[in-house]
Amino acid sequence: MAKKKGGNTVEAVTKLVQPIAEGFGLELWDVRYLKEGAQWYLRIFIDSENGVTIDDCEKVSRAVDAPLDELDPIDGEYCLEVCSPGIERELVKDEHFLAYIGADVMIKMIRPIEGIGKEFCGKLKAYDKSEITIEDHSGENEVTFNKKDAVYVKLDDFD
Repeated sequence: MAKKKGGNTVEAVTKLVQPIAEGFGLELWDVRYLKEGAQWYLRIFIDSENGVTIDDCEKVSRAVDAPLDELDPIDGEYCLEVCSPGIERELVKDEHFLAYIGADVMIKMIRPIEGIGKEFCGKLKAYDKSEITIEDHSGENEVTFNKKDAVYVKLDDFD
């Protein structure tokens, strides 16, 4: 994460964008500042119960453009993207995990779990800030692991 003026970029952008998104009746799902190849990206993920349209993304992008320029939280050039977290959205915050207890998820671990491997799918059974419990699709086995050992936990469109 890039830092400027004594603060964290993602935290500063989150504080700026949260009320703007809420003003449009949207939820701020996540903010990420990352480098892909030679380019830096500031990605703002928005959501709503009714889904997110291109118009929603455009409205938020236009509404945050000037305040972001004024706040100036990033040294150098970057691309601003406002988008939906998508169907296979990544669960990041505590409230994401709690809202999706019982949902199908896919997990990729940093290191393989013995007898399971690095990637697996199942039902999110429990979450307590540091530990995540997943039940396999057969309903016969549960695995509990530390959240920090996962590369990601995403919703899975399992049928």
